[in-house]
Amino acid sequence: MPALICGSLAFDTITNFPGRFAQQILPEQVHILNVSFLVPTLRREYGGCAGNIAYNLMLIGGAPVVMAALGDDGADYRARLDGWRVDTSLVRTVAGAYTAQAIIITDTDNNQITAFHPGAMQQAHDTVVPAARTDLKIGIVAPDGRDAMLQHAEQMSEAGIPFVFDPGQGLPMFDGADLRRFVAQARWVAVNDYEGRMLCDRLETSLEALSRTPNLQGVIVTLGGDGCELWIDGTRTHVPGVAASELLDPTGCGDAFRAALLFGLERGWPLERCAALGNRLGATKIACRGGQNHVLDAETQALLAA
Repeated sequence: MPALICGSLAFDTITNFPGRFAQQILPEQVHILNVSFLVPTLRREYGGCAGNIAYNLMLIGGAPVVMAALGDDGADYRARLDGWRVDTSLVRTVAGAYTAQAIIITDTDNNQITAFHPGAMQQAHDTVVPAARTDLKIGIVAPDGRDAMLQHAEQMSEAGIPFVFDPGQGLPMFDGADLRRFVAQARWVAVNDYEGRMLCDRLETSLEALSRTPNLQGVIVTLGGDGCELWIDGTRTHVPGVAASELLDPTGCGDAFRAALLFGLERGWPLERCAALGNRLGATKIACRGGQNHVLDAETQALLAA
């Protein structure tokens, strides 16, 4: 059944810095920071959390329904989604705005610095979760406009759609009260290890305690190449990572993992099996440049067929 994906659609300008940020930034001088990175490569890719998740979900046989906002320059992106046979009935075009734009610099250690212009994403809250659609079995609140994330979480909760709360890079927009509200409405929480620490700091709690929240069925913390850890009712389980054939571009790896979560959870899989597929799909993605250009390898296809 379809999965509702609330999040951003964006154009990514991706560059690579053939060095290490840590060697260019002097910690004792950050108060007068003025650095420039020579980036010999540059690509423009389709991106945004909703677009990346939808691509991966489509790739593994899911049925994504994207709820997001595009600007006047977004016709090609809508056509791309339609070409995948993604449900775009909830994708809104905002007149007089640009589609969200991300400018990403990645160093040789796969650290990233990103500048982000939200554009049409700031109006994403104007689209309402369709409570009348009884076919939506699961959803995700991924990084989007602040009001959109707050309102869409509340609307999904009221509509009885179990959802994953994925604050991502949007987490700093919310205080403890906001985050407690998200957690109280969600069925699962998905963060990377840094976001997990920030989330717990703002909630004044621990991952163990957070996972004991009565309505939560799991807290998922991704650890990059080390896989992920699952917290279920206070118990931690480590799901090992998958070695990638190449480490080319981490952009969109987290979104690939979240698509696997939606795919498995919608089918009633145990969380550990969902995470194993997520680790596999993330390893497939990191070996390809861009968030929407990879294809399934034989190992991933076998895992899906098991």
